[in-house]
Amino acid sequence: MDLRSIFNFIPEVRKPEEKKLSFKVKLKWTLIVLGVFFILANVSLFGLSSNALERFEYLAILMGTDFGSIISLGIGPIVMASIILQLLTGAKIVDIDTSTVEGKKFFQGMQKILILFFIVFEAIIYVMMNALQALPGFTFLVIFQLILGGLAIFYMDELSKKWGFGSGVSMFIGAGVSWRIMTSAFQFVNQQGQNCLLDFKNTPCSGKVFVVIQSLINKYPIEFMSASAAIIATIIIFLVVVWVQSLKVEIPLSFGKIRGYGIKWPLSFFYASVIPVILTAAFIAQIQMLGGILENWLGHPTFLGHFIQGQAVSGFAFWLGSTNILELFIRGGFMWRYFFQSITHILSFALLSMVFSIVWVKTSGMDSKSQAQKISSSGLQVAGFRQDNRILESILDRYIMPLTVMGGLAVGVLASITDLLGALVSGTAILLVIMIMYQFYQQIAKDHMEDMNPAMKKFMSG
Repeated sequence: MDLRSIFNFIPEVRKPEEKKLSFKVKLKWTLIVLGVFFILANVSLFGLSSNALERFEYLAILMGTDFGSIISLGIGPIVMASIILQLLTGAKIVDIDTSTVEGKKFFQGMQKILILFFIVFEAIIYVMMNALQALPGFTFLVIFQLILGGLAIFYMDELSKKWGFGSGVSMFIGAGVSWRIMTSAFQFVNQQGQNCLLDFKNTPCSGKVFVVIQSLINKYPIEFMSASAAIIATIIIFLVVVWVQSLKVEIPLSFGKIRGYGIKWPLSFFYASVIPVILTAAFIAQIQMLGGILENWLGHPTFLGHFIQGQAVSGFAFWLGSTNILELFIRGGFMWRYFFQSITHILSFALLSMVFSIVWVKTSGMDSKSQAQKISSSGLQVAGFRQDNRILESILDRYIMPLTVMGGLAVGVLASITDLLGALVSGTAILLVIMIMYQFYQQIAKDHMEDMNPAMKKFMSG
């Protein structure tokens, strides 16, 4: 049977009949998707006996999920399917010409099949390897719930792409990180379930802002420096990422039929945007989680590492991971092994981000050839050159591939360094949420500045 005939049996979200949806319609569906996401994140799996994944809080952030809920798979199946298919097409093992309409449809169909496969596969693995251990007799029910949750994430992502403001995967990560930043800063219920506001001086708070105030009152210098460092690191990371996001190269273009009128075509320094970091972070998170699942299942550590409270302390996962260096310096616990871990973390993050950046640009229609066709179809040409796709493509080649490589390396280095500073949540998570929000802002400002509410329009235009 031809694979294309199988694609027809996969349900999909219907595309809107309108060529361009209004701001109100997109806002409505985006809020609906977000609301459903938060509701599902709080629906616990029925028949769950123990949750060995609850200690992997950092991984839950990057995978856009809450382990133990019905959406415990998070964006894992979508990311893994995307990574594998992009690597296969990038290495020409699977020959798909994504520059054609038919090729893009085939690529998307293959991606859907892989996503459905990983939803079922990961659901079975999680339960059978006791990462999410089911009560006796409830094994298949827990697997079924995980599959339903995985399908929900998959179709909510598709709904967001077609009816909302963009990628649901990015939105789920952004929403989860934003929520955790707020709770990390202002959580007043501690791990013992006590409300510190009822007895502020004597009951420890969890939120870093409250910890700073309590430390000043009770004169605890170490706690004060630790909490202050987390808040300051978060602010610094935010400012640096916002500044780097504004870096771009502008190519002067002119209309061939209208003399004296032209525009500038902007190419962002982070040309592949946030995608390389999402893929890299999720890939490393999957390796770390696999190591934890294997150790929990076998009863002893593997080459992937030994895990204590969700943190790798040895093995491959340890050298890919990161440690809060700033916190160790403040509390006097620094060791040289953490310095070398930091080096391997930065190198692995940078190289993987670069690879995913190149593959993403080549497979998502962002390469020089696709961009040249897009510019030409708009009636534009490079100022001073005749209108020819080959000339335009050769000029874009000077910018796009260097930006892809340098931007991928730079975003990987920036993400990995922020991981070492001990912000309110992981540095990578903060970088992701800032870049995701900035990406949504740019898209909304570009597509809907004319049809949004006047008050919203004023806010968006600054």
